Amino acid sequence: MPTRQELFDAYDLPGRSEPRVRMNFVSSADGAVTLGGQSGALGGETDRTLMQVLRAMADVVVVGAGTVRAEGYGGLHVDADHVEWRRAHGLADQPGLAVVSGGLHLEPGDSVFAAAVGRPLIVTTDAAADARGGRFTEVAEVLACGEESVDLAAMLELFARRGWTQVLCEGGPHLFGALLEAGLVDEVCLTLAPRFVAGEAGRIAQGGAESDRRFSLAGVVTDEDGFVFLRYVAV
Repeated sequence: MPTRQELFDAYDLPGRSEPRVRMNFVSSADGAVTLGGQSGALGGETDRTLMQVLRAMADVVVVGAGTVRAEGYGGLHVDADHVEWRRAHGLADQPGLAVVSGGLHLEPGDSVFAAAVGRPLIVTTDAAADARGGRFTEVAEVLACGEESVDLAAMLELFARRGWTQVLCEGGPHLFGALLEAGLVDEVCLTLAPRFVAGEAGRIAQGGAESDRRFSLAGVVTDEDGFVFLRYVAV
């Protein structure tokens, strides 16, 4: 199995001052993004370690509300070894957490808020913030960003003003599709699981307009369980 340090080396960031949006997804070998409705069921030991490594490198982890509900996000954090790495690199102990929800279809009691290790940020529209934002005052900061749909470029600009230049997005597929369509994806970290799922599961990117978006292969890591870890960068 690749060691934690080998994964840090393989996914090293060339410079933290340059803003970057990095996607992290797992897919079966036949393209399924979920198994039994959850992406976590496709992963393995190395994939889970890589998730911690990528989170450790990030200033903020961004997740769509649908993925929060489907995957049961709660208490997102990096473990003690990765806290030590972050401190050594001048970072806060934990990355920030931002949940993107255009319609603000969340509840203050959801585990993503109740078990949070830091105060999460909710990114939503102006209308949703006006209508429902007050319900989240005790559990999160609500950031209105766009009139009828979330303005993702503006969201990233606001992150940068907070010093959050390294953005890790963990899905879901529709948020990935929207970021692709807006030309905002710099890097894709794709775990290819040695599983063939069939069924009706979707792809890792959905909803955005079809276009030939070119990426180059920047790295490949494998493990003894047959997983392949691909790192793509935009060209």
